[in-house]
Amino acid sequence: MNFKYIKLNPSQLLVVVFLFFIILGTILLKLPISTTNFISWTDALFTATSAMTVTGLAVVDTGTAYTTFGQCVILILIQVGGLGIMSFAVLIFIMLGKKIGLKERLIIQHALNQTSLGGVIKLVQNLFIYSITIEIIAMLILAIKWVPEYGWEKGMFDSLFHSISAFNNAGFSIWPDNLMRYVGDPLVNLVISFLFIVGGIGFTVLSDTWHKRSFKKLSLHSKLMIVGTLVINLFAMMIVFALEYHNPKTLGTLASLGDKLWASYFQAVTPRTAGFNTLDIGSLHEGTISFMLLLMFVGAGSASTGGGIKLTTFLVIVLSVLTFLRQKTQIKIGNRAIKVQIVIRSLAISTISILFIFLAVFILNITEPDPFLKILFEVISAFGTVGLSMGLTASLSDIGKIIIVFIMFLGKLGPLTFAFSLATPKHDKIRYPNEDVLTG
Repeated sequence: MNFKYIKLNPSQLLVVVFLFFIILGTILLKLPISTTNFISWTDALFTATSAMTVTGLAVVDTGTAYTTFGQCVILILIQVGGLGIMSFAVLIFIMLGKKIGLKERLIIQHALNQTSLGGVIKLVQNLFIYSITIEIIAMLILAIKWVPEYGWEKGMFDSLFHSISAFNNAGFSIWPDNLMRYVGDPLVNLVISFLFIVGGIGFTVLSDTWHKRSFKKLSLHSKLMIVGTLVINLFAMMIVFALEYHNPKTLGTLASLGDKLWASYFQAVTPRTAGFNTLDIGSLHEGTISFMLLLMFVGAGSASTGGGIKLTTFLVIVLSVLTFLRQKTQIKIGNRAIKVQIVIRSLAISTISILFIFLAVFILNITEPDPFLKILFEVISAFGTVGLSMGLTASLSDIGKIIIVFIMFLGKLGPLTFAFSLATPKHDKIRYPNEDVLTG
């Protein structure tokens, strides 16, 4: 793991390594041993990218188009993509007793979106311990449900597949109806949602919570993520329940109030980059779809398995607006102030994201015959690495698939990482005089 002679900055190296694994995954998925029927190179690339970026959008049915070997390739791509390529590299070199230098630590810091170098190696070690432990426990719990239904071999594999897919916020399922057959099942709803909520809240928060075990002692980032996640999920559940209660194609078809509540809860939390669904997304009211667009765009937490602009980025922008409206000069949360650089970074992330989403929607509106809302939903789902679809994915043209592949890639790496990979940022040492510009 010696990057001493590599003339790439951390952002460029991450892009190159990510592309390498996507290409490798594409080749493996194109092998005859991976598929039950012929699939094109474009479909193999789309699937590999969707798995590596832990998105979950699928142009072919994962359970029928791919053999067990092909599904295992997808599963490995999900695990590597979710936990991070550099994290796996660190683990291997720690096991081999190799020294991890400064440049390697900088790359890991960049990959995990950390603000400092301190503790990045320890974070990687904790990341693997938490991840593998949670996935194994979840697999065993799901096996209690699925082994009696499908037998030992299939039941255990299905449990493993969905456990890894859920924790990494991938949304891949080996059933054509995703999880719609378990719309009212408490065990499946709780385990799967617990996995993608914990995976999406961020490894920094998990590590912070485990070591401090007191809400008051947690960092500001951890407090924002925990409170923000609880509030948004509860509010989203109420919105889905209210809008879909009388919809004859979704909640209206469910007999009991319990099933309606479970379905509302699951559809409320899954747009936070999870990608699983227990209701037909294409049958939801347009009001519900519009609300989901916001949830998918915001996404999960930093240093998590999820995508989107990230919850903390969204909260910083909202707090900045409130601070401006109150005519205050300092953005405060409790007894802590937020640096101006963080606000600028949040605005940069959001602006670049919106520009790429607009460009993708513009091109797809030319190449695809589908309605605008379907296209917008598909693009934001790809950017947020969510994986939900209104039924557009399978009918995309080859150009449309390539556009979505790029947006998934952008969403996983992050807009700033992608931008920095194209141009190395330079620090301006010269200060210039101020002058006002009329705005608003």
